[in-house]
Amino acid sequence: MQVYIELPEDVSQALQQCWGDVSRRTLEAIALEGYRSEALTESQVRRLLGFETRMEVHAFFNRAGIPLHYTKADLDEDLAAHRKLGLLPAQ
Repeated sequence: MQVYIELPEDVSQALQQCWGDVSRRTLEAIALEGYRSEALTESQVRRLLGFETRMEVHAFFNRAGIPLHYTKADLDEDLAAHRKLGLLPAQ
């Protein structure tokens, strides 16, 4: 999907002076709100913004002050994966 918005020239100029790349900042705002409202997953945000790794997404959220959605189930999955890789001792 492609989304187009029309901004008054003075608004566009003000945002460009403050933000530089208005298109990128708009995309980032959509990604942050999508994740904050749980409409988007971390993986979807990563793909939307073209990040290579989860760590880049985590840093992006951290800079924006958005906490990670990390549940007990997520922790259990991560621990199991670390055990399977031999990074943690088996239980």
